[in-house]
Formats: sequence, structure tokens, C-alpha cells
Amino acid sequence: MHYLVTGHTGFKGSWLSLMLQMQGHTVSGISLNPPEKSLFNQANLSNIFRSDLRIDIRNSAELSKAVKEIDPEVIIHLAAQPLVRESYKDPVGTFETNVLGTLNLLEATKALSNLSAALVITTDKVYKNHNHLRGYVETDELGGDDPYSASKAAADIATQSWVKSFATTPVAIARAGNVIGGGDWATARIIPDLVNAYSSNQIPTLRYPHAIRPWQHVLDCLNGYMKLVDSMISDRILGEWNFGPDLRAKHEVLDLVKAFAKAWGVQESDSAWNIEEIEQPHEAGYLLLDSSKARNTLGWSDKMNFQETVDATSTWYRNVGRTEAKRTTMIQIEHYLSL
Repeated sequence: MHYLVTGHTGFKGSWLSLMLQMQGHTVSGISLNPPEKSLFNQANLSNIFRSDLRIDIRNSAELSKAVKEIDPEVIIHLAAQPLVRESYKDPVGTFETNVLGTLNLLEATKALSNLSAALVITTDKVYKNHNHLRGYVETDELGGDDPYSASKAAADIATQSWVKSFATTPVAIARAGNVIGGGDWATARIIPDLVNAYSSNQIPTLRYPHAIRPWQHVLDCLNGYMKLVDSMISDRILGEWNFGPDLRAKHEVLDLVKAFAKAWGVQESDSAWNIEEIEQPHEAGYLLLDSSKARNTLGWSDKMNFQETVDATSTWYRNVGRTEAKRTTMIQIEHYLSL
């Protein structure tokens, strides 16, 4: 099967592309250039792609031409401006990329004759957050206070509209939780912040220590995407789908920090943290996903619990100092697929 992954140079896109290639699929990618310090560059992934293109998805004409030439059988759309803090700095660019970029890609699929499925990835933050003490379900109201969340909610709604108006092949939406794993070097994200702090014997600084998030290993998330794509092809499944950890696993940012420090080998007496004192942009305090629909209908489940997720993530960063990143990533993918 020939997959087109947009955003293939990003954190999730890199893991997904390598996972697909290891399973025998042909993979092409459309993305912006990755940062110099990225999993894509660390693992030298450019040679696993049939087509490895650098295109801004806001450029409709260039994107349409590339998608038509690639002629994929499956599209997984990950390309986005994915950072909350960056969305405050560039709200217009965030909306253009996340909303218009998504519509540009969907429009480009109209020219494809071999397309079997297209999966649009949004986020858990598309839900209008009421700090519910339950997991959000797919039918809950969408919304967003910060520009990132609002732009992804808008992209989600726009995709639903496009599907009802134009889709001739299965198009679905996946909403995932807070994904962690090796190779994430994005700024203002908890795992890179912890790695950078502990690697230099510094004390990490936390912004929202008591925020609760649906922490999930990147491979559990990607496995959900693949389960959904398979069902889209075999059963023409549509709709919106949550992929998050077991609802009983309610962990604060502080729980993640403590578990990661222990996995890293930081002595308990040294595992302190600072609280960033400057005023922070708004973020939800309590956010969980109810993934019953995916569990019951697709037969998907997370294979890694919270501690295993933290341990695998810590192991990746520590091992990459001793061996090359691609091999380390492949070993973790092979192990996951054997579970």
C-alpha cells in the first residue's frame, strides 16, 4: 500500500513513516523542513520515502500538483502548526495552516483515482473544555479558547463539512491525547524540557504541574490510526474517533515528572522542580478522552500503560547517546508490534 503522510518530518510523522516502512508499505511525505534537531534528521529518515517533498500546505496549487503526482492509496494528514504557545505568537499563520491547509489537502484528493482512505488528524483539544471529570466523547461540543485549540476545532468542523459535501472515498478524523515518546525535541513540551534539564543536571521548570492530560505513547496512538485506516478500507468506516489511554489512568504533569525522573535515574532527593512564575497563556486544567468507541468498534486498545510509556520514552533518549537514533526507534517499533 502506498501511503502519503503529510507532516512526515514531525515527531509523530517520523515514527509513523518508519513504522509503515517496516511493515512493508511504500511511503511518501509532504512537509516543511524539520528543525535541525529532530527525529527525522537524527534517524536520517529521508531515504525511506518514495517522494520526500518540502511544501507548505497553505500553497494550494503546489500541494495539489504534488498530491496528484504522488497518487497515494492512503493519506494520513498530520501536517499542522501543533504548538499552543506558538499559536499565541502567530494566530493567523496557525489558522491558515491548520484550517485552510487541511481544506487544501482535501480538495487535492478530488483528482485522485487510487485513493482508498484519507485520515485527518486533529487533537484532543478540539473539545470545548468544561473541565469535565469524565472523558470527552466524540459527540461532545467542539471549541477552543487558545488559537491552537480553536484552529484545530475549526479544521475538524471543516473536515466534517467537506466529507458530507464532497467525499467519494472514506475520510475520517482521529483525535488523540498527549503523545510522548523518543525523538520529540519541540520547544515548550514537557518531555524535551525534562530531557534537557536532566541531561545538564538542572532542575526542570513546570508551567502547569497539576494539569491532568491523557498521556499516551506515540506507538499506541499510531496503532489506533492504523486500526482506523484498515477499517476505513475494509468497511468504509467514517466519522470521528478518539484515541486515548484508559480513563482510569489519570495522571498530572507532576506524576509524569516524578516517573520520568525515576526512570532517568535521578535520585529522589534531587528530583525537585521549579514553578514558572510568569503569567502563562490559558490551557485546560483537566482533559481526558473516552475512547470506548474505538475500543468497542475497532478492537483497538493501548498496549502500554503509563509506567511503560514513561520507561520507553526515557530509554529512547538515554540509548540514543550510545547508538544511532534510527536503530533505537526501530527496536522500539519491533518490540511494540510483538506485544
